[in-house]
Amino acid sequence: MLKSEIIYSSLFKKFPGLVFGFSTKHGGVSPEPFCMNLSASVGDDIENVKKNREIFFRQLGINEDNVTFQKQIHSAIINYSPAPSHFDGCDAIYTDIKNNYLAVSVADCIPVFLFDPGKKIVAGIHSGWKGTHGKIVTGAIEKLRSQFSVKPSGLYAYIGPGISQEKYEVGPEVGTLFSEEICIYKNGKYYPDLRKENFNQLVKAGLKKENIEVSDLCTFTEKDLLHSYRRDGVKSGRMFGVIGMRS
Repeated sequence: MLKSEIIYSSLFKKFPGLVFGFSTKHGGVSPEPFCMNLSASVGDDIENVKKNREIFFRQLGINEDNVTFQKQIHSAIINYSPAPSHFDGCDAIYTDIKNNYLAVSVADCIPVFLFDPGKKIVAGIHSGWKGTHGKIVTGAIEKLRSQFSVKPSGLYAYIGPGISQEKYEVGPEVGTLFSEEICIYKNGKYYPDLRKENFNQLVKAGLKKENIEVSDLCTFTEKDLLHSYRRDGVKSGRMFGVIGMRS
C-alpha cells in the first residue's frame, strides 16, 4: 500500500507506542463507489468489507480482534472501553487499556482524537452537528478528568478530515443552534463550522493550542480521496480513524 492511502497525524507520530491512522478511499477491494469502505452497514458486500478492514488494520500493525467499535447514533453519549468490544449506541469512547484500539467511523462528521502521554489514555470522538451542539468533546474531556484526573493542558488532540463549513449547508433548525461566530448565514442558508466549534471546545476545556492538530481536508471536496455522505448519499462508504496504545 502507498503511504498516501492512510492519513497520519504529525502530532501523534511523536509518541512511541501510540498507534493512529485514518483511512481513505484508496487501497480497498470494493468496487466503486465503495472502494476502501470499512462499514458493514452501507450496502457493501460484507466479504469485501472484511478484506478492507484486514488491509487497513494490517497497515496499522493491529488485529481487528483488538479494536473497539461503536454504533454511532449522532449523540453526545460517551463510553469507557475496558477491553476491545462493540458499543451499541454512542459517539465517543475512551480507554486506558493498551492493545485496545478505538475506531471512529467517518463520512462527513468531525472526528476528534485525544491522547494523554502521561497517563496513557486515548479517546475517539464522532462529532456531528448533534454531538457538537451537545458538546461531546467537552463531555469526553470531563470524563477523563473525573475518572483519571487527567489535566487538559497535558492532552494532545487531532481533529481529522470532515466536511468544511463551505460545503455544510443546513436549515434554520440546525443553523440557529450555533453562534454567529460558528455559523454563517448567507442567501437564506446556514453554514456552521463544526471543525471550529470542536476546536473551541478543546481550547475552552484547557488544551493548549499548540497541542491541537487540525486537518484541513474536506470530505465533500476531496472526491478522489475521501468518502462523503453529503456528496454521494446512500452509496457512500465510510472511513475509520483508529487510535490506541501498543504494549
